[in-house]
Amino acid sequence: MDRDFANKLKANRKRLIKDKLVKYSITTGGSLVLVTLLLIFGYLLYVVLPIFAPVSIKEEKEFSYQTDSNVLALALDEQNDVAYKISDDGKISFYSLRSRDLGDLLLEDTMLSEHTAFAQSVAAGHAYLFADAQGQVKIFQADFITTYPDDARLITPNIRYPFGSEKLTIDDQGHAITAASFQFSDSKAAIAVVTDDKRGIFLVLNATQNMMTDEIEWEEQRISLPALPNQVDQILLSPDMKNLFVLSHNDLLVYDVSDTDNIHIKSALPINALDADVTDIQLLTGASSLMVANTNGVISQWFEVLKDNKRTFTFIRDFKAEGKIRTIIPEYFRKVFFTADNKGYLSVFHSTGHTRLLSEKVSDNESMQVAISPRANALLIAENTRLRLFSIDNEHPDITWSTLWQKVWYEGYPKAEYLWQSTSASDSFEAKMSLVPLSFGTIKAAFYAMLFAVPIAISAAIYTGYFMSPSIRSYIKPTVEIMEALPTVILGFLAGLWLAPLIENQLPGIILLLVSLPLSVLAAALAWSTLPKKFKEAIPEGYHPLILIPVLLLVGYGSMSFSGTLELWLFDGNARMYLTNELGINFDQRNSLVVGIAMGFAVIPTIFSIAEDAIFSVPKSLTMGSLALGATPWQTLAKVVILTASPGMFSAIMMGTGRAVGETMIVLMATGNTPIMDWNIFEGMRTLSANIAVEIPESAVGSSHYRVLFLAAFVLFIFTFFFNTVAEFIRQRLREKYSSL
Repeated sequence: MDRDFANKLKANRKRLIKDKLVKYSITTGGSLVLVTLLLIFGYLLYVVLPIFAPVSIKEEKEFSYQTDSNVLALALDEQNDVAYKISDDGKISFYSLRSRDLGDLLLEDTMLSEHTAFAQSVAAGHAYLFADAQGQVKIFQADFITTYPDDARLITPNIRYPFGSEKLTIDDQGHAITAASFQFSDSKAAIAVVTDDKRGIFLVLNATQNMMTDEIEWEEQRISLPALPNQVDQILLSPDMKNLFVLSHNDLLVYDVSDTDNIHIKSALPINALDADVTDIQLLTGASSLMVANTNGVISQWFEVLKDNKRTFTFIRDFKAEGKIRTIIPEYFRKVFFTADNKGYLSVFHSTGHTRLLSEKVSDNESMQVAISPRANALLIAENTRLRLFSIDNEHPDITWSTLWQKVWYEGYPKAEYLWQSTSASDSFEAKMSLVPLSFGTIKAAFYAMLFAVPIAISAAIYTGYFMSPSIRSYIKPTVEIMEALPTVILGFLAGLWLAPLIENQLPGIILLLVSLPLSVLAAALAWSTLPKKFKEAIPEGYHPLILIPVLLLVGYGSMSFSGTLELWLFDGNARMYLTNELGINFDQRNSLVVGIAMGFAVIPTIFSIAEDAIFSVPKSLTMGSLALGATPWQTLAKVVILTASPGMFSAIMMGTGRAVGETMIVLMATGNTPIMDWNIFEGMRTLSANIAVEIPESAVGSSHYRVLFLAAFVLFIFTFFFNTVAEFIRQRLREKYSSL
């Protein structure tokens, strides 16, 4: 007796230990899942948050220099080791910004001591022009030579003369030049000037190579600018040498100088803000946008917009600084610009994002000059006889909440739109990173997939779990569940290379299937009801679906065979052209219909399996009790079975939706991956998951593009979390409501 008791006690202890081990293992596993989700969430935030970090500047170095002249221009080299200034006494002076020889004068030369006008080309070119009273100009270029003596980088300043060290004659009449602008490339140069007798001259230099000496020779062509206003405050030539902007008080004249035989004014418009005067105009990088500064601190942006089949400069947006704007300083390669005002404030703006990133008082000198480093990581300020170097933390100015989630008016577009276009072959391209088209595409793909999958999966689950005989169910359920093991890359491959062309070529037949298959089922049911009772009783209960298989196959084959004839009758032999030309519906071969069928096929097993388990698990006592009380099988299904199984069925639908939202390979291979916003079932889309899969391998680590892709992953994470949370909440409510049945 004692031995039996001891054995039972020992067995109970073993069972208790096993129970505790299982309990703690399950608890640990669940906790690790939650920790993993939190770690994923945290890592996504860690990568994403830097794009929303505020802009900051910090003074690093300063030194004084001896001069009595004013600064006309200021710039730095790419490594922020050397700075130079150009003074109104015609001198260019290079200074060291290195810690070991900070403030040392490295090179100084006089370009033109007596000058009447000054101009500079695009900032990246470091080229400048002095004009004199005899109608001549001298063009020079700051250059930096990098060497590595003793394995240490050494940057040496140099001065180049692209057109020779001698002056170029612009005005043959020898009048003084009062305003000038110029641009040049390896094969062409253009100089626009205004003389003191109110004439405008446009000089074009075309490079030719001497066949004998291989030297570059410049051929000159002079053209008079027509209809030049009496007062010219500023002229600005675009880097592509196609547009010339002439500012006359508050009016802007835009000359088309692309064809030297037909130079003409293509736009004339007032550009000042209300009750203010224009103080400066500058072109942003890419030369598409003109920034206009006003005395009231407003900076307006203008670019060409297509209206009435004509491109005209149009006001787009404006920005507000602290005081009267003295000058606008664009960045070299981004749509960011700085302003300096008469209150000593430095303001930083991003034009496309319509955002003021920073406004900070940096000087008490109203006439300070500002220069931006080519890499946009440093800022140089000249005031009185001091040069001050600031570091700038502004890695992601182009990513704001407005550019991500609101309509943005990009350069060259007729209106504000949601756009995703992260890369281009053009250097002046501006990345467009709206997540709205991608989020819309994700919802659209999931919607059409669920529209295809839910009716089929739920109907199949109801019939299999409630009506079908156990012997057939034992084959059908595992077969459908095995479908879930099919790799989605195979489904995407078949959808893109087989299904998409099939739908395009047999579109009338596909549309006919939507009508013929339901009608054939109803017709078969009607025919079955008219058969003799003896014949109907010969087929066992639950085997009736087998009768429909040949009917559906025959009707499907007939519909597809009739597709060509139907297309000829109704659509003049080309259904795709009829949709496009007659109905105005765009048709892409890889479209939402293809995605809906392919992704629906992938989602059906998930929904079917969970829903069928929920229906089959309804206690038999409920169904038997309902039938015993006189309810028909269909009444029992509608009033008892579906209500009791509704929590599980809803969970099945939401699980399928979550699967569809996160699907990657099918939408990647079966759509055109075009980020458009249109519910048209015959057009494609681009989803968040597919976009990440396509672009993450090519994005530079730490770049704005890279971090926005992680933000897209974060949004996808939120989507699935939202669907799962809503599903769980509703499932619990349904369970509480129908648990008493």
